Amino acid sequence: MNPKVSVIIPAYNTEAYIAKSIKSALEQTLKNIEVIIVDDGSSDQTLEVAKSFTDQRVKVIVHQENLGASVARNHALRVAQGEWVAVLDSDDWYAPERLEKLVLLAEKTNADMIADDLYLIKDGAMSPWSTLIQESGERIDEIIQIDIVYFVQTDVYGQPGLHFGLSKPLFKREFLLNHSIKYDEDITMGQDFWIDMKCLIKGARFFIEPKPYYFYRSRPGSLVYQSPLPRLNQYCKAANSFMQQEVVKKNPALMQALYNNLAAYNKNLAYFQVVIPIKQRKWLAALTEIRKNPHFFFVFISRFNNIIKRRIQYYIIGNKSVFDISYNLHKKRKTPN
Repeated sequence: MNPKVSVIIPAYNTEAYIAKSIKSALEQTLKNIEVIIVDDGSSDQTLEVAKSFTDQRVKVIVHQENLGASVARNHALRVAQGEWVAVLDSDDWYAPERLEKLVLLAEKTNADMIADDLYLIKDGAMSPWSTLIQESGERIDEIIQIDIVYFVQTDVYGQPGLHFGLSKPLFKREFLLNHSIKYDEDITMGQDFWIDMKCLIKGARFFIEPKPYYFYRSRPGSLVYQSPLPRLNQYCKAANSFMQQEVVKKNPALMQALYNNLAAYNKNLAYFQVVIPIKQRKWLAALTEIRKNPHFFFVFISRFNNIIKRRIQYYIIGNKSVFDISYNLHKKRKTPN
């Protein structure tokens, strides 16, 4: 009999974290699962850690070179046999009851996708500092269905909101197969938002359980600490691609929501194209970008008060976590690669 859930874990150089991730999957109260680990060309001991698990439910796939998380996830999707597919980043972990709870709710609601709230936890911390929904300022007390316009409207880069593009849904595998849905391999960061979009455009019934069962770790070395420029360029390209689809053009509310997102990407792109050279003390490059990007001043002025507040917190009060908290919801679309 095929497993109820296929847990797919793309992994790249996470030897210190992946054992906890795999163990959390194997210790689920729902036992009828398979765990598919794709080592994406790791240069540390990640592969050895993965192979140390002797549970017959574990399958390890090896990429000889680093091809990116989207490629790794697509490889796992081709191998998966479960009725449901659950993604788990190799530095995150599940609460023991997560899969059982979400599968029961999915069957009850006839969902094609179902996700929970996320615990937000810093590397090395003993307990989460918040959850995704709590940080949004919204109150959700019961399971809700998410339509595509609401999904886009509440997940605008750099702005407060629910940001359900960060969530880790379970996908009905039959739905993915029927609509030939896979991860976009040109997007190397923040793939979750865009595969959710693909599903929603095809009419997926997406539900959110407001209880958190997924532990979402922020850590040094993940892509959230790197330059946002490649991420923003990829997001602009993806948003433009969606806006060219006929089904999107026929939905004015969705077109407007995507247009607003694209505008936010472009404004932040203009800002960081100036800020990054300044931080690198490349003054001529910064001046060149200022001439090319007049939006920089508008974004800088809108950010100025928060910039000052964060620096007071960090340098004077000594709150070293202030920058971690600030990026979690508007920049932390991470991947294991």
